Amino acid sequence: MSASAEAAVRDEVRAWLNDHWDPNAGLVEWRTQLVDSGWGAPDWPTDWHGRGLSAALTRVVEREFARCGAVGVATGGIRLLAAATLLEHGSAAQKAQFLRRILTGEDVWCQLFSEPGSGSDLAGALTRAAFDGQRWTVNGQKVWTTSAHHAHWGLLLARTDWDAPKHQGLSYFVIDMRQPGVEVRPLKQMNGHASFNQVFFNDAEVKAEHLVGQLGQGWKVAMTTLAHERRRADGLRSGRADVEAPPRQGTIYAEEAQESATALAPYKWYPQRAGRVDLALPRAVASGRIRDPAVRQELARLLIVSSTAEWTARRARAAQRHGQTQGPEGSLGKLAASHVARLAARVHTMIAGVDALLAGEDGPENGLIAEILLSVPAVSIAGGTDEIQRNIIAERVLGLPKEPRFDQGPFRDVATNRGPH
Repeated sequence: MSASAEAAVRDEVRAWLNDHWDPNAGLVEWRTQLVDSGWGAPDWPTDWHGRGLSAALTRVVEREFARCGAVGVATGGIRLLAAATLLEHGSAAQKAQFLRRILTGEDVWCQLFSEPGSGSDLAGALTRAAFDGQRWTVNGQKVWTTSAHHAHWGLLLARTDWDAPKHQGLSYFVIDMRQPGVEVRPLKQMNGHASFNQVFFNDAEVKAEHLVGQLGQGWKVAMTTLAHERRRADGLRSGRADVEAPPRQGTIYAEEAQESATALAPYKWYPQRAGRVDLALPRAVASGRIRDPAVRQELARLLIVSSTAEWTARRARAAQRHGQTQGPEGSLGKLAASHVARLAARVHTMIAGVDALLAGEDGPENGLIAEILLSVPAVSIAGGTDEIQRNIIAERVLGLPKEPRFDQGPFRDVATNRGPH
């Protein structure tokens, strides 16, 4: 990136913000202006609400937004996974219908992949979609669906061909979550939160034009969604530059705070899921356990592994900035995050001893350590288990032979733990 290109983008976005930014504007009203200008998603294509800028120049834009305290487009929840998938595989009509409202935050999305009988075998999905010549009819069940209870739209992977091999008989849809035939039931977790839902489909309908990509190519489309999800799960978040921002005074901030509280509510236990490495050293020092050589050894190991995982993620970000497409590095990052979380739980337990099991005000950090221990196992499951990530790394990074398969041929002949198809 040349200094002149950076200066040109900085001057242009700064001038636009000086002319348009109003902290007392309505949130959707402001974001509509952002979408029209292309500054809300500057790395998106110019045909679809962006400016086609590189990742490096996008960070220049982010710094200018941070400098004046301007609110950006909506990014919470599954929205960006939906946007990334539609940008790569969606039709022009789908992009026109959905992308703008994703950026303005008017629509909430959820991801309908996992099923009770399939586990990490995503290609074993049994939810059916049948076409009658005009529309698709969906029957089946999904689980672990974040935000389904208030979503407008869902990203649905469903089986459309029972005579094709399992990976080739899947198709990818956008489904209306607020129609008859869609029932959402919350799931209570052992850590006390209720972030996920079961979703039941009983003759729910999908318009013919809401098939994403080609019929039978749902696996390929789903891999795009999961690649972006794993990138977000690698433990490193790219934020705005550390610049001094003005006070957040104005009605738009109140609206954004309310939106964020709703969007982020299902994710408030995610820092505990990641292990809260940041608490380990201060707690070891405060409790005096830092004097125990075994604790020091495990604590040093945790900090080394955590830093290594962060550097690996940064290398992946650098490759992305240089135009390289998302590859198996998302699996490397996610697997590293699982190792870090489990090691962090071990260190917290060594520091707190049996008190680590105490919840509520009686427990260490008002029960936060107990919540960490209950939440950490989830990081090895969500977005594809550690075993799935190891398979991806073995095959796509190390070039090892694929594992033996016993589920070839027509899917209707493949044995499952849910009985005959």
